[in-house]
Amino acid sequence: MSGTLNKVMLIGHTGDEVKMTYFEGGGCIGRFPLATNETYTNRTTGERVSNTEWHNIVVRNKGAEICEKYLKKGDKVYIEGRIKTRKWQDDQGNDRYSTEIQCIDFTFLTPKNESNMMGGGSNPSQGHAQPSQPARQSVPQTANPVQEPIGEDDDDLPF
Repeated sequence: MSGTLNKVMLIGHTGDEVKMTYFEGGGCIGRFPLATNETYTNRTTGERVSNTEWHNIVVRNKGAEICEKYLKKGDKVYIEGRIKTRKWQDDQGNDRYSTEIQCIDFTFLTPKNESNMMGGGSNPSQGHAQPSQPARQSVPQTANPVQEPIGEDDDDLPF
């Protein structure tokens, strides 16, 4: 296999509100910490051990705006993205590193109450960091009048 893969899938709880940064060209970036937990039993002592790992999540443009509007501290969210490590120098000239998760897709897993669901037809519990993709909405069956029955013309399929 000659290719490589940089893919991260996380389910965790937000550790803070989304912090937004806006740019002159109209773009924006949202950042927030995400906590994932690991719990296991120590075999020698029988004691339950719990570890929390913190991840720095970075989401861009329309996805960032959706996260800012609907994500609150403590909410459970599914994040899909890639790992990115940034390097910079601090005030003393020392090299510093920061590892982030560049969010590509997300789904809110914490149910929202009716006060946060004002607006009707769209479902704010799902979002996509890809600005070109519209929000998922159900389409009535009458909106697509041409539907072929499944299984009639599949005789010429190669498998």
